[in-house]
Amino acid sequence: MATMRTTESPQLAAAARMFSSVVVQELAKLGKSRTFARLLAESLLYKAFDETDPISELFESAFSMLARKDFRYEYAYRAAVTHKILLGKHSLNTASMLSEFRIGTSKADLVILNGRSTVYEIKSERDNLDRLATQLESYFKVFSRVNIITSENHVDAVLSKVPTYVGVMLLNNRLQISTIREAQDYLNDLCPLTVLDSLHRAEAFEVLRAFGIPIPEVPNTRLHAELQKIFAKLSPLELHECMICVLKETRSLLPVSELAGALPKSLKPLVFSTSVHQRDHGRLIASLATPVSEALTWA
Repeated sequence: MATMRTTESPQLAAAARMFSSVVVQELAKLGKSRTFARLLAESLLYKAFDETDPISELFESAFSMLARKDFRYEYAYRAAVTHKILLGKHSLNTASMLSEFRIGTSKADLVILNGRSTVYEIKSERDNLDRLATQLESYFKVFSRVNIITSENHVDAVLSKVPTYVGVMLLNNRLQISTIREAQDYLNDLCPLTVLDSLHRAEAFEVLRAFGIPIPEVPNTRLHAELQKIFAKLSPLELHECMICVLKETRSLLPVSELAGALPKSLKPLVFSTSVHQRDHGRLIASLATPVSEALTWA
């Protein structure tokens, strides 16, 4: 395999889009991906490989490009949190990770649930900090800790913009995470109604069962209003603890842990945030052995 060089920005952007749930789902369901083939052609990455090289090697090399410090993509940060924190410090038996968790008009990049709830908000070299204050306000309505994981060019600005109880972490050029300031629990802004709006309906029902509260027997048109009345009366601290237990169960990563173990390191973070049916696991793994030349024909 030839040594890969930095590509022009359009090619790099195409390489970044390979790490998407669409590509993984197509590979899992069909054993091939038209989206991947198109991006492979646009990225020109195939020129750095022999025709018989498997696309699993291409993913690994593409990731190494996205992780380079000068133009690092957000996916590199997600991978670092997944490998260094979720898999490095926790166990999938006792912890789970949520990706792009919607809270009001904001989305928490990553949330790790173990005994507590911790948001990891990514501010990469490509990001600005304009929405950071609004994002933090939303996150503390549902979760107890927030870490901003960022790059050297943002560290000083982040430290000056966020409250002292917000953690600040740095991702260096070797994809190692260092803690600049430890996050602290902040529970004063927990909002039961925001928690309700962030849960799936089945999860809200599980919360009611945990509290020993009957599920309202009303038409669907009135159900949300009735749930709001109930949640508004719950203790924010008790609800927060209950929410962690429910989400760890409903969004457990154990069903995909074996699949993740069989994938290239670069794809593990993606499969933890993508819905892949168990019957499709084998097809996804097999598809990654496809030669680069054959993958180009999928388009």
